[in-house]
Amino acid sequence: MRFDLVTIFPGFFAGPLDYGVVPRAREAGRIEIAVHNLRDYAPPPHHITDDRPFGGGEGMVMKPEPIHACLRALLEAEPGPGAAGAGTRVALLSAQGRAFRQADAEAWSRLDRLILICGRYEGVDERVAAHYVDDEISIGDFVLSGGELAAALVLDATARLIPGVLGHAQSAVNESFTSATAADGGGGLDCPHYTRPVEFLGHEVPPVLREGNHAAIARWRRRQALLKTRTLRPDLFAQLRLSAADAALLED
Repeated sequence: MRFDLVTIFPGFFAGPLDYGVVPRAREAGRIEIAVHNLRDYAPPPHHITDDRPFGGGEGMVMKPEPIHACLRALLEAEPGPGAAGAGTRVALLSAQGRAFRQADAEAWSRLDRLILICGRYEGVDERVAAHYVDDEISIGDFVLSGGELAAALVLDATARLIPGVLGHAQSAVNESFTSATAADGGGGLDCPHYTRPVEFLGHEVPPVLREGNHAAIARWRRRQALLKTRTLRPDLFAQLRLSAADAALLED
């Protein structure tokens, strides 16, 4: 899979993409990453990518022309929603976008190509979001200085789900937010995890995890995941489709 990152600060990605599974996936040929300097698509001599907002107000707004030119070069066609074909998506990172979810990462991991446009300043000219991208997404209800960090997070969340990127494929199934077990009431938070030592400063690993009864362990993990979701993310808990067995676990 190929990731194209469109930014006015290409040097930003030298750090976040050099650690963990992403560089290993690149070395193994599972993913390809290309970083594009948006200023290269702005007219000389100054290569300006922003301007004052119409209607007045503070800050600057990213201009549509360089983004359009960059997308046209990357797609070798006139950009627009769906113009790149089924195997490619174009997403704008924006504080005004819809929330990025694990389901998006799962769906995008099956693409051939994902183009991520990093917003900056007060935002991007609305005509970009309205006419030239497939998705406008945000990573949370807060504002960043720019979309570069958000793009790195989206790339990591997506790349790790590509077959062969993680050492154990099941690692991407039994974890928080996954939809793989949604039919069985999944989609909430993961269960607590423990490792050695058994006792640490007076706190012990739950006995059930040390007794070797896999059925009991599965029940314990499911109950703890439900309790943690209900406590920390009541919004997610309200969306879960609880089975009769789940309801019984919560009553214990």
